[in-house]
Amino acid sequence: MTATGASDEGVGARGAPVNGPVDGPWWWARRRSAVLDVFLAAASALECLIEGAKFADEAQLPELLGLLLGLLAGSVLLVRRRWPVAVVLVSIAVMPAEMGVLLGLVGLYTLAASDLPRRITALLAGMSVVGSWVTSYLNVQQGMAGQQGFRPPLWFAPVTSVAVGLLLTAPPVLWGLYIGARRRLVESLRERADGLERELSLLADRAEERAEWARNEERTRIAREMHDVVAHRVSLMVVHAAALQAVALKDPEKASRNAGLVGDMGRQALTELREMLGVLRTAEGPAVRGGSAPAASERLAAVASRAGAQATERDRPAGPPAKPSGGAPTAGPGAANAASTGAHVPEQRGGEAAAEGPHLAELADLVGQSRAAGMTVELTVDEDAGDDGGAVAAEAGCRYAARVERTVYRVVQEALTNVHKHAPGAQARVRLAHRDGELAVQVENGPGESGAAGAGLPSGGNGLVGMRERVTALGGVFVSGPTETGGFRVSAVLPVSPVPAA
Repeated sequence: MTATGASDEGVGARGAPVNGPVDGPWWWARRRSAVLDVFLAAASALECLIEGAKFADEAQLPELLGLLLGLLAGSVLLVRRRWPVAVVLVSIAVMPAEMGVLLGLVGLYTLAASDLPRRITALLAGMSVVGSWVTSYLNVQQGMAGQQGFRPPLWFAPVTSVAVGLLLTAPPVLWGLYIGARRRLVESLRERADGLERELSLLADRAEERAEWARNEERTRIAREMHDVVAHRVSLMVVHAAALQAVALKDPEKASRNAGLVGDMGRQALTELREMLGVLRTAEGPAVRGGSAPAASERLAAVASRAGAQATERDRPAGPPAKPSGGAPTAGPGAANAASTGAHVPEQRGGEAAAEGPHLAELADLVGQSRAAGMTVELTVDEDAGDDGGAVAAEAGCRYAARVERTVYRVVQEALTNVHKHAPGAQARVRLAHRDGELAVQVENGPGESGAAGAGLPSGGNGLVGMRERVTALGGVFVSGPTETGGFRVSAVLPVSPVPAA
């Protein structure tokens, strides 16, 4: 707050600078403030010059002394914004000389409007009232003594003196208090508005950061989903194509089978890709309009699962698959495996299986695809009834949340794809363990066969990163690394809660 309470002044009543633009000379915040004070000081000096000459004549003092006293007293208004207390004290000091009426009025107003403690304002206002009352009382007494026929009551002189003192003091003080309070309120409201504006700006920045984070997260989710559902089938296509090239002249019948598998895989990959692109086109509008970020990737998973299941059903042979010798778990489709052991495969969990993406019941199909590409894969399930992996997976498909089952499926899928890429000819083992409150999966492969020709599959280094992101997003633990025998192991443990089958 400034010396006069005005918001455009740059110096407070105690001489401290205040906030705001300062473009005036010395202690004035603005030039117009300086012009106003110069005008008031000139008017006060003129008044005091006239009254000083009169005082010098009555007191029988040199007229020059009276003029000098009036000039000095009236010019004090120049520093009213800097030292309002000094201005009021000077006005009280010259009251016996009957000069400085304008000086006293402006000084009291400036004092009341400043940020000085109210006790100082009250003390100086009281001194001004007393000084005005004494001066007025003496003048009234002299006036009554000079008029022989005027005999007022005894209370006339004191009451008149008090009225004059209050009239010269109360209006400027009250007006200054009002102006000061109003301008302080305006300043506080302005500061509050500035604070709210800063908060809104911070909130807008944070909202933009959250939106950018959500967009980046959604791009990552979509890229991870497309990598999982497309890269696996394309990798199998490359493996089959390499095998076709190797046996084209030696075994035409096997080459024909491999060519058929390549065509099947290509059709499945195209179907999944077409479905996912359709989801992205339809989900782009709602996402821009404020739709939920995970919606597109969730639909991608569902579309990929549905398209893969449809393609697998179209290409599945009519006859029941034969079990391999040696007691190894069957690698055929999960439903066929379940039927061969009498296990019941629930249809859709509450009618939502098609919309939840791949689940544990499809692990046998996934392993069968890798076996068809020439990999030796063993699928085992621990702590569950039954010896057939497909049947157990089918039963487990109804036991856990869709996100958990989809994550386990993607971990196995990517791990098998990495075996095709980096360890051609290696044997792989997929273990699924159902424990109390958690679901564990492990995919381990041995070293690749010496001399085995790789398929030349490119690697972008995103597979392990995507698996870790999926697992940690559900609060699980993901570990990967080489084994002592020269192979590679991928392990994941996910916290789960059983979901009753429909």
